[in-house]
Amino acid sequence: MMVSAFRVGSFMLAAHMMILPAIGRAQTPDHVVIGVGAVHAPAYQGADDYRTLPIPVVDIVRGPFFANLRNGVGIHVVDTPTVTLGGSIAFLPGYRRRDAPDGIGRLSAGAGGRLFATVRAGGLVATLGGTQGFAGGTQGFVADASLAYPIVAGARLMLIPAVATSWADAKHNDRYFGVSARQARASGLPEFQVGQGFKDVTASLTASYRLTDRISLSASAGATALLGDAADSPLVFHKVQPRGLLSLSYRFGS
Repeated sequence: MMVSAFRVGSFMLAAHMMILPAIGRAQTPDHVVIGVGAVHAPAYQGADDYRTLPIPVVDIVRGPFFANLRNGVGIHVVDTPTVTLGGSIAFLPGYRRRDAPDGIGRLSAGAGGRLFATVRAGGLVATLGGTQGFAGGTQGFVADASLAYPIVAGARLMLIPAVATSWADAKHNDRYFGVSARQARASGLPEFQVGQGFKDVTASLTASYRLTDRISLSASAGATALLGDAADSPLVFHKVQPRGLLSLSYRFGS
């Protein structure tokens, strides 16, 4: 199952739930999963305020074509029970003016070209991806890696512990966490430049319960810790942030 993190920020893009399509893909090739949910998460990475938002659930695969927010809209060029390779156009979230400190302004969402690989072996699901931004405010390059271990805990229940991390170049990190001279004058915050490096690590646990053959209820809880220069940004109020998600989805077709 893929859970969209629309308008919640890049905090959600690092979350373990984004690897769930790779888990399901090895079991059921073509599928359409649609649903609704609610997420409670920071307004942006490091924000002082939290937001509770309704979210859509979207995971569509038809032959080589797919659509979900983790990997965007694209094509699987290799897709076997053990390895999936693909390319796509992916969403790069920013943050709203009202969520950032006064004087910082809005960071517009953007789009990027993404390549990713998923390997399933020994019960583990490992994903490595990279996204190069080309539009919007959140440009630069972001790499991400995640590792999950799905556990069948019953006839209808699956538990999925996972860890994930992301690395970004200086352009992306500085646009997201940096404070320019203009922003410093407007906000009263010190100027701050952010270099390249690992910016966060996430640990989480998802429980997915199959109510019927087509309807599933999922709950997720986890926490993300900011790292390096990103954690020291004047825009960061909390270096470690929890978040939670609850969703209900329906699988169409066979």
